[in-house]
Amino acid sequence: MKAIFQRVTSASVEVDGTVVGKIGTGLLVFLGVAKGDGEADGRYLVEKLRTFRIFSDEQGKMNRSLVDVGGSILLVSQFTLLGRTTNGRRPSFDEAAPPDEAKRLYEQVAADLRALGMPVETGVFAAHMKVELVNDGPVTFTLDSRGRPSP
Repeated sequence: MKAIFQRVTSASVEVDGTVVGKIGTGLLVFLGVAKGDGEADGRYLVEKLRTFRIFSDEQGKMNRSLVDVGGSILLVSQFTLLGRTTNGRRPSFDEAAPPDEAKRLYEQVAADLRALGMPVETGVFAAHMKVELVNDGPVTFTLDSRGRPSP
């Protein structure tokens, strides 16, 4: 799984003119599911997103996690994160998981976050979405479960 996540003061996602997800302070997470990804990839991302220390403490240092600040997550599916751009002038999405599998794992990530007490809003899988955000910093990171340390 690949994720791009941004520290935000607010974010929302709209489908067909209706806001379907909205958060205040927290993380906007764009999530792409690759072929071969499984539940272990999702668990890795869930733990990282919850505990990665990218929020400022009293001294202005990135020392606090999403849990520490009581923040929320807006989780948005984005298969284009798996697009290969090295050949030609059009991206190839050969590395993206089939839609049914990607949806299942995307929903599992959201469920796992909620099970751990995280407030989670989502977009609509496979819908055309409009995303608005106020990036706080700006602070943006990438995360790839395939680069995780071995258990």
